[in-house]
Amino acid sequence: MILFEIKNLVKHFGGLAAVDNVSFQVEKGEIFGLIGPNGSGKTTIFNCISSYYPVTGGNIYFKDQKITGMKTNKICKIGIGRTFQVVKPLGRLSVLDNVIAAAFSKVQTKHEARDVAMETLEFCGLSHRKEIIARSLPIGERKRLEITRAMATRPELLLLDETAAGLNPTELDEAIDLIRKIRDKGVTIIIVEHIMKVIMTISDRIHAINFGQTIAEGVPKEVSNNKAVIEAYLGEEYAQG
Repeated sequence: MILFEIKNLVKHFGGLAAVDNVSFQVEKGEIFGLIGPNGSGKTTIFNCISSYYPVTGGNIYFKDQKITGMKTNKICKIGIGRTFQVVKPLGRLSVLDNVIAAAFSKVQTKHEARDVAMETLEFCGLSHRKEIIARSLPIGERKRLEITRAMATRPELLLLDETAAGLNPTELDEAIDLIRKIRDKGVTIIIVEHIMKVIMTISDRIHAINFGQTIAEGVPKEVSNNKAVIEAYLGEEYAQG
């Protein structure tokens, strides 16, 4: 079942085509990887999906509903959550209050929001840090808080933007486990990630772009052996036999 689709997406900044006629479909329950060099348009695609940027052309569909141009808060309410590449928690608030604030996107009362926040903190492995002021967290836990806040919006589709950047090897393994746990909960995931251990390990399919254009799509082994992807991004060491 197709949960999400982009058709012929175009985004211009002045005369620059940051995204140039990109199309892909994501099936329900899938982990769908989006890769490419820095500046290739990956985060711009996320920003178009969430209406942070208006699209120049093309359309975006979620559960067969066209959401192109829909307001950002409405996109969250219908079931699309996201994290951001640059993690910016509400620094003066506790971890718990950060997650409560996110939970208000779907519930009406503080009691309900607190219940959702506590449940989500437990699920994401941060309940033991709930009273800590968010700005005092180390980078690994800030990244986990970012995922926790997104999960508190109760998404059906979760956009993860470089959630593994800056993590040590142990934290990387923990991040992979959490992403799989989220998928096992029934959440479909689109992930932008530069760390190949993560993207190649967890993705069911991968879509590769360069200069805003699609250069390959397929299962990880197919993409890692694609000549255009190797030349543009991966390098020969990532080719799989």
